[in-house]
Amino acid sequence: MPAVALPDLTDLVARALERAGASRLQAKPAAAALVTAEAQGLGSHGLARVSLYCAHLRTGRTDGHAVPRVAAAKTAAVLVDAAGGMAFAACALAVHEAIARARAHGAAFAGVTNSNHFGVAALQLAPIAEAGLVGLAFGNSPAAIAAWGGKRPLFGTNPIAAVFPRRAGPPLVVDLSLSEVARGKLLVAAREKKAVPLTWALDKEGRPTADPQAGLAGSMMPAGGVKGAMLALVVELVCVALTGAAFGFEADSFFSETGNRPRVGQAFLVIDPAALAGRETYLDRLEVLVGAMLADSGVRLPGERRRENEARARRHGLAVDDALYRELRKLAGA
Repeated sequence: MPAVALPDLTDLVARALERAGASRLQAKPAAAALVTAEAQGLGSHGLARVSLYCAHLRTGRTDGHAVPRVAAAKTAAVLVDAAGGMAFAACALAVHEAIARARAHGAAFAGVTNSNHFGVAALQLAPIAEAGLVGLAFGNSPAAIAAWGGKRPLFGTNPIAAVFPRRAGPPLVVDLSLSEVARGKLLVAAREKKAVPLTWALDKEGRPTADPQAGLAGSMMPAGGVKGAMLALVVELVCVALTGAAFGFEADSFFSETGNRPRVGQAFLVIDPAALAGRETYLDRLEVLVGAMLADSGVRLPGERRRENEARARRHGLAVDDALYRELRKLAGA
């Protein structure tokens, strides 16, 4: 199992995506996001996705030469059209626009339409924290969760993320999907031929299953039962009704090499603390809460473990499974 330096691994993934049909504009941010996810310990959104991304480029499910553009704008609101390409360049444009508009107006909303899988939601928020602003991200995805009381998957696992910059320490980062676990964990388990807990997924008949393949063909358990299902509905509406994107049940699975272009949506809300109680008040109040949390010795701040994993990987390289590394090299033509 080789330890690969993150810049080398990012270049390898970018070459694989370009070889499959992506432009440099599309491939570079996608590769960076996938490698960073892997480095943070989020394998379900990391290197395991590269072969699927490449397949989607080859089959036309993803337009590798799409150029995202601002499709509509009105003061503090903006809509970015990903044009059927990978999500990362489009989300970067949306976040850039939202930061500028939040600085001008106090808060801003940026939607992304005609988009695709956007990886770890919290990674999209890093520029917002660096700008000293508060950010929230939402994304819908192909159907994986049934409406409460139903059996047919309608809503995606629909991640929600938030970032809160601090005065001195690293920002607080909250990131979760609205299924009991991220659907990508079933992909990893299926790849490794491992069983999963019965609390993760249901088969096509609505029965709990330990078989990840059956879970991928069925539906995911919502986090928190009915509350998770209702939150998934909220994200679906925010990311689709406001942007004109596709609902989860209208998009074919991210895990299938063939199918339609997903056309899912993302949304970003950016808030300038200076526009409300004031930046110093915000920072003071945040640290009061952080101090209260850390007074309990069992508490870890959200995002801390991910940062530690990434820092270690940047120092020592990332250990990559031999078979996966060979696959990446093959995809890159190396």
